[in-house]
Amino acid sequence: MQAFLLALQLMTRLPVKLDESVYAEPELMGRSVLYYPLVGIIIGIALLIAQTLLTDFGLSNDSLLLAALILGIWVAITGALHLDGLGDSADAWLGGYGDPARSLEIMKDPRCGPAAVVTIVLLLLVKFAALTELTSEDWILLIISPMLARVAVIALFMTTPYVREKGMGESAAQSLSQKKALIVIAMAAVVTLLMYGMNGFWILVLSGLVFYFLRYLMLKRINGTTGDTAGAMIEVIEVSVLVVAVI
Repeated sequence: MQAFLLALQLMTRLPVKLDESVYAEPELMGRSVLYYPLVGIIIGIALLIAQTLLTDFGLSNDSLLLAALILGIWVAITGALHLDGLGDSADAWLGGYGDPARSLEIMKDPRCGPAAVVTIVLLLLVKFAALTELTSEDWILLIISPMLARVAVIALFMTTPYVREKGMGESAAQSLSQKKALIVIAMAAVVTLLMYGMNGFWILVLSGLVFYFLRYLMLKRINGTTGDTAGAMIEVIEVSVLVVAVI
């Protein structure tokens, strides 16, 4: 239960009270990663409930207002945590000039550069546009999208060096059980297929391709991953799932 609550606290802004000492337990941090997809499902269920209530109050499924409200709730639940990682990564990619040390230094800078602003705005714009195009059958993607995005983080920590020393992600990645991680990934794939049928297969293929491409960029630029790049991956895979479903 502690591992699940820790994952919930790290991935959302939902009110979860845990003693700060849990962050000093590498094994617990590693177990918490296994619950990331479940946190994604919880986020998705909250969004689906919001969508259902808003349509019951009279908003149509293709309403711009409905899409804007769902997107706002989505950002609020996560506290824009992953958007922050996306912005930091964008700034680092623009200003790092291919130097890993410089890129990592930029990621730690709390200031937001033009690359971060443009990237975040464009991603939110695309996500908003995709939400306006979803049919009533497609709203199940509100569960699938955040779930698969967090499955990708498990795969990332399994296969990619964590380059930020003494970071929370370092202990989580090093303590992650490879066997249990593979089981969680397989379960998420089965859930996707059961929820979305054959279209779910193509979404899995797309998610895998996006994961591979982003991981390639991380290895090329900073020789591994950080919490910021993991957050960026979550945002990119979420929007990619929505876009391919619409297409």
